[in-house]
Amino acid sequence: MRRLWLIFAQTVTVAVAILFVTSTLKPEWLPSRPSPVTVREVPAPVGDAQQSAGSYREAARAALPAVVHIYTTQLVKKQRHPLLDDPVFRHFFGDRPDAPPRANSGLGSGVLVSANGYILTNFHVVEAASDIQVSLNDGHTHKATVIGSDPESDLAVLQINADKLPAITFGQMETLRVGDVVLAIGNPFGVGQTVTMGIVSALGRSHLGINTFENFIQTDAAINPGNSGGALVDINGHLVGINTAIYSRTGGSNGIGFAIPVSSAKSIMEQIIQNGAVTRGWIGVEAQEITPELAQSFGLPDSEGALIAGVVRGSPADAAGIRPGDVLLTVAGRPVKDPQVMLDLIAALKPDERSVFRLRRDKTIVETHVRIGKRPPMRPEQE
Repeated sequence: MRRLWLIFAQTVTVAVAILFVTSTLKPEWLPSRPSPVTVREVPAPVGDAQQSAGSYREAARAALPAVVHIYTTQLVKKQRHPLLDDPVFRHFFGDRPDAPPRANSGLGSGVLVSANGYILTNFHVVEAASDIQVSLNDGHTHKATVIGSDPESDLAVLQINADKLPAITFGQMETLRVGDVVLAIGNPFGVGQTVTMGIVSALGRSHLGINTFENFIQTDAAINPGNSGGALVDINGHLVGINTAIYSRTGGSNGIGFAIPVSSAKSIMEQIIQNGAVTRGWIGVEAQEITPELAQSFGLPDSEGALIAGVVRGSPADAAGIRPGDVLLTVAGRPVKDPQVMLDLIAALKPDERSVFRLRRDKTIVETHVRIGKRPPMRPEQE
């Protein structure tokens, strides 16, 4: 009996030791314990083919490679103090050399629009830049050159020396509606490529005082400094706008961002690539909005139209007999609601073509033919 007890004790000791070693070194060899709680789980996806409901990963995957980071350097020469040119000061203190130029750095985003290196971005991102570096999504960096720009719409076209690049697919502006989901892609604050989501809050926003020509998409997708020039895409990853500006009192996103529609951006981009600049119509008038008070004082039946406040001497409008005090009602048969609409309608006309302008002069309606001129380039601000 004693012998049997010793054999049993030794067997139990060995079994416990084996169990301890196995549970410590190879726990997967032991049978799993049933969970005290039964839960329901979704089946594991096969590869990455399945997309979660409400996810926009495929849209982001399609658009991300085409959005680039833009880094600029601007040499700023420090202004010479007026005393340095004073003869008495120079007599006592001698000549002082000019301070060396300083380098200011900036950042923004851009969108690859062709496989051979054309990039669409904002003009204010590359304005006055002495050096432009473009960082692609794969980490490669290239030096970029400015093909052309259009300050009045805040667009510019760059090019890098590379090919077989992942160009973005352009969407159709005609199908975009208020309430559609959109993604904003860019490089906010230089933290790296970032995707934010929102909806189209409004279309055709103007009278904001941001650009000369305005027709913005408004979105609540978060747009911050560094996003300028980046892509606004739809749920298919197709480009619908170029992120341009935000309404903010703090410098951060307050849920009101603005993007240039892809239809306008495409037209301007093509003109810049073909001609190096954008050609717009011009007649040489200065207009102002007709307020109810002005309408009453001028005896006008309503506030529709644009009041001609001034006419440039020798301009197409001057040659056609348009005078200050006239109210412009239609341009080439299209109604003029206000000065911004007038500007857009005239800019869309081709130089040298003749168009019919309908005006109210005193209390009569007058029609005149105007030979459209070419809008002069925007003059840079004086330093």
